[in-house]
Amino acid sequence: MMQAVDTRTDDEASFALTLITSRQTLLPKRLFEPGPSAAQVSDMFRAAAAAPDHMVVVPWRFVLVPADKRGALADVFAQALVERDATATPEQISQAREKAFRSPFVALAIARLGPCEPDVEPLERMVSVGAALQNFLLVAHSMGFGSSLTSGQAMRSAALRKLFKLTEGEQAICCINVGTANRRKPGRVHPDVSAFVSSL
Repeated sequence: MMQAVDTRTDDEASFALTLITSRQTLLPKRLFEPGPSAAQVSDMFRAAAAAPDHMVVVPWRFVLVPADKRGALADVFAQALVERDATATPEQISQAREKAFRSPFVALAIARLGPCEPDVEPLERMVSVGAALQNFLLVAHSMGFGSSLTSGQAMRSAALRKLFKLTEGEQAICCINVGTANRRKPGRVHPDVSAFVSSL
């Protein structure tokens, strides 16, 4: 039986752990210019493509939202709010629209959960989508950018499905936001490993 050869050094492992544990939630939610270049965005998506993907069904897709399309996304966010709350105030509608302009880079992450060949359970595919998103965020963080995911009830709206041409079996998961952060929250306290790991 062939054995895998581990070529990783302790320094590389330490760097990877520090990168993962140092990523923080941003404060405030808005991100600023400069945003990532096209080459940097390509590297982020290359990292996403390296996520575990049983049977290589590629259970995700991403749609970029360039600056000239932010108004259409803002309209969708506003419409989704009014559809679920007819009493929404002009200020609340304005706040909903503003979510489309919070960062230089915005993309929609979509999970492909309908029937597929070969057959892979939707839950397993959703785990793969989450891994792809985490890979994307970690590479953005390694480049010095701030990044965040925003979701909410608008992800399930008919208007959003129409704008992004979602097909049967596809579900919008979240918007990915990348840019330059001006402030960050204090480091989050991570749970102790013993709190969530046990043994048979």
